[in-house]
Parts: sequence; structure tokens; C-alpha cells
Amino acid sequence: MSDEKSAPKDAVVIKKYANRRLYNTATSTYVTLDDLSAMVKSGTDFVVYDAKTGEEITRSVLTQIIFEEENKGTNLLPINFLRQLIRYYGDSMQTLVPGYLEFSLENLTKEHDKIREQMLDAFTGEPFKNMEEHAKRNMAMFSDAMKLFNPFAAMAMNPGAGAAPPKQSSAPAQAPSKDDLQAMKDQLTAMQEKINTLSKN
Repeated sequence: MSDEKSAPKDAVVIKKYANRRLYNTATSTYVTLDDLSAMVKSGTDFVVYDAKTGEEITRSVLTQIIFEEENKGTNLLPINFLRQLIRYYGDSMQTLVPGYLEFSLENLTKEHDKIREQMLDAFTGEPFKNMEEHAKRNMAMFSDAMKLFNPFAAMAMNPGAGAAPPKQSSAPAQAPSKDDLQAMKDQLTAMQEKINTLSKN
């Protein structure tokens, strides 16, 4: 029994002939590697069989598509990655590599979709309003930090926002008490928590 008879039910069957021509049995037309690449990107599943022997050769055809894409200048695979991949052939870890790569790519796809959704949410509807709100959060975080470390500089950035600077006194400045130091430490801790919260948004 040839491999062709065990093809997935929903997969398009592609036959490869000795002259390297690829035939799409679903559309009854000859196709190219570029056509197969477009099918992959559109999510169309297909299986490739050798027209003479019925042997499944999907893996080699997909590898050929990657080779063609790399030759076009779309350098998706880093050289160090390719070198390491070659080293795994015949290695004791060889059986673990396919599963690991598949798992990693699935996670990358999930993150890619998540990032795309976040970008669409940020730039659809009222993009400038979203950017303005993000800038306001950053400014508030910076202003709070300035108030903690230099209250006079913060009042200079926001005139009228706080009380006027205290009048100059002829009395010598007193060293901060332990209570004052503890209060400053508490403020610093609270500010760090707020900065961490804002940075996560």
C-alpha cells in the first residue's frame, strides 16, 4: 500500500513527477514552490507524494521551499542556528530536537498573535489618545520620582501644583531625625512599587 492512500482527509494532495513538476490534484493544475509557500502561509494543509512510487516527500519539499526563500535573501535562519542544527544530526539528542523546535515555534506563534492584538488595540479607534495616556503615565511616574528625590525641582516642573517653597530661615539646618529617615525610606519603597506597577502597564 502506498503512502498516498493514507493521506489526511482534509489535506490537498500534491504529486511530484520525475521532471520536478508539481501537480495539485484538487485544482487539476501544475503549481510551483512559490504556490506551495503561499498555501502554507494561508493555512492550507497539503501532502506531497512522489507520482511514481507513492512515497510521501512532504518534508523534502518543505525543506526545498525554505532553501528557495533563503536564496531570495530572506535570511530567517541564523548561521549559528544552522550549524547547531547540523551538529544534532546523529547526536544522542537528535530525537528531542523536533519536539523542542515545534514547541518553541508554537509558543512564538502565540506570542506573535498576542503582540499583534495589543498593537491593534493600541492603534485602532483613537491611536493618539492611547499614545497620550501612555505619555501621561510616564510623566506622572517621572514627576513622582522627582518629588521624592528633589521636591523643589518637581515644583519647578509643575508651578502652582504645590505650596510655595518655605521662606529662608536664619536658623541653622537641623539634621534629619530617625523618624524622618524612616519616612523617606517608606516613601522610597512606595515609589518603587508604583514605578513597578506603571512599568507593567
